[in-house]
Amino acid sequence: MNAEARRFCPPGIPLRMTRFLAGLALAPRGPLFRWGVALLAFLVAFGARVALDSLLPSGFPFLTFFPAVIIVAFLCGARAGTAVAVASLIASHYFFLAPIGSFELNLSGALALGFFALIASVDIALIRAMTHSLRSVREERERNRRLAESRETLYRELQHRISNNLQMVSSLLAVESRAVTDDRAQHVLQDARRRLDLISRLHRQLHDPEATEIRMDEFLRELCEDNLAAAGVSDRVRHVLRAAPIALSPARAIPVGLVAAEFIANAVEHGFPDGREGSLVVALADEGQGVAALSVEDDGAGLPDGFNLRGSNSLGLQIVRQLADQLGGEFQLSGTHGAVARLRFPVREG
Repeated sequence: MNAEARRFCPPGIPLRMTRFLAGLALAPRGPLFRWGVALLAFLVAFGARVALDSLLPSGFPFLTFFPAVIIVAFLCGARAGTAVAVASLIASHYFFLAPIGSFELNLSGALALGFFALIASVDIALIRAMTHSLRSVREERERNRRLAESRETLYRELQHRISNNLQMVSSLLAVESRAVTDDRAQHVLQDARRRLDLISRLHRQLHDPEATEIRMDEFLRELCEDNLAAAGVSDRVRHVLRAAPIALSPARAIPVGLVAAEFIANAVEHGFPDGREGSLVVALADEGQGVAALSVEDDGAGLPDGFNLRGSNSLGLQIVRQLADQLGGEFQLSGTHGAVARLRFPVREG
């Protein structure tokens, strides 16, 4: 139950009943309905009082009129409720207060009429205040709904434009890479394009403004297939995914996805050169206490002799180190027969 509903839902009354009653009170009704219901309620109350006259002791002239006033004020508004209250007061005075059949007024009769007028006025005022509050809540809820729809539309439009801009930049990089003859420059442009494609894919997953987390096992499955296909090695490099169903916020899913893409790209480039065949094991494990570990292990050529992770000037490794620092994690790269790249990081932001 939301805060609005709790605010106007009396204790012990189910929320469904509260909504039903609010709908009755706020439903649009024309004058014919309002005054027809008011007349009918008065006649029923008067008829019931006449029928019960022989059964009731003296001192109950208004017994059946109170419910009529409350029901009419609730369903038809304060003006109709006031009209029923006035008619009930006159009818009770003439037909059920001594001396019966006369408008002569004694002290006890005046007290009874004053009591009825006071209680009816308080009932009508309370019902009017409640109806006004319910109407204000409904209008506020409608404004919030329109604002939420507008926010969602703007959010989707923003995400769509970001994805389109990223794709445009990626296409420009592809054109530039074809025009560049230097192998090193071409390689850098292709890597930049791959990273932009990854970020664009993450943005497409974030199109839903209600999505607060990304399932990384599902994302890594697509990431592995797309990266191997883009590198043109799907036919000779197999991959096995062992990913726990860990969900990350977008702020953490994006850097983790970029690290995974770098791990896979480095494994393909350095582990399986010159048409070499092999396999990759991509794993995401929950190590407990809010820590997860991402690893990519290959059975390829392994690390070169004398490799020093800290002294490496590889752009990809520099990016991984920066992303690991951003996540508050630890990055390791090891292996002789094949290589293992590993990132340990907190699942939640500290």
